[in-house]
Amino acid sequence: GFGGFGSSRRSGGRRVNRGTNLRVKVKLSLHEVANGAEKKIKVTRYDTCSACGGSGAADSNSTSTCSTCRGSGHVTRVANTMLGQMQTTSVCPSCGGEGKTITKKCSSCYGEGIVQKEDIIKINIPAGVGKGMQMTVSGKGNAARRGGIHGDLLVVIDEEAHPELIREGNDLIYNLFISFPDAVLGAHVEVPAIDNNVKIKIE
Repeated sequence: GFGGFGSSRRSGGRRVNRGTNLRVKVKLSLHEVANGAEKKIKVTRYDTCSACGGSGAADSNSTSTCSTCRGSGHVTRVANTMLGQMQTTSVCPSCGGEGKTITKKCSSCYGEGIVQKEDIIKINIPAGVGKGMQMTVSGKGNAARRGGIHGDLLVVIDEEAHPELIREGNDLIYNLFISFPDAVLGAHVEVPAIDNNVKIKIE
């Protein structure tokens, strides 16, 4: 998922690139699941090249209008068929739908418009999430080649096993072993909870 070569769509006749999504797994303790948490995650992703601003060109004079599509980003072909003339429109094969070509590439990104880097991304995780749930952080995925829209960061939730408590939905289970006299006569005991111990009475 680090390619940065995402999908695209047309907008005003030109193709708009979208970077690929990134997926990371975050482990949470039972305390963090119950109360929510703020996590800082280190990810390796493609970001916009700062040297060329994502254009992929060495400077503003290093691009030219595509001679095939004349800057429109697409080409139209007319074919004669039995039913008459059929007109088809497709992405320009020369410029890939960008409407321009690079005459001199940026020396930092080699014309791609993106560079690989490490980022620290802060995520606020709400209380009550569960194992396998997925959160979407918009715009924190890979950047698109030569301009466009960033992909998303998909955060998959995982839970760390608690040494004493077992989670079952919104309930917590604790196995309490008591002596025979306590079972017969009753007792007051303390059992662990998420943040502190809880006193209970055994009848």
